Amino acid sequence: MYEQVNVQQAKASLSRLLVSAEQGNQVVIARNGHPVVQLTPIPKTEKRILGFMPGVVSDEVLRPLDEEELDRWG
Repeated sequence: MYEQVNVQQAKASLSRLLVSAEQGNQVVIARNGHPVVQLTPIPKTEKRILGFMPGVVSDEVLRPLDEEELDRWG
């Protein structure tokens, strides 16, 4: 579905227009009848796992340093 609204209409119904764009509809905002911008949803991303090689690096590297190790770094 294609929907073009002017700036005043967009201000008055922004929430509805956002829902429409999220549902895949093409929503265009126009100024003086000329298309200016198009609302498009941001694609959902998968949850990222910390690290570039999950499961390869031991959890041991994430443990807190003991006093002796801290002294060597300090």
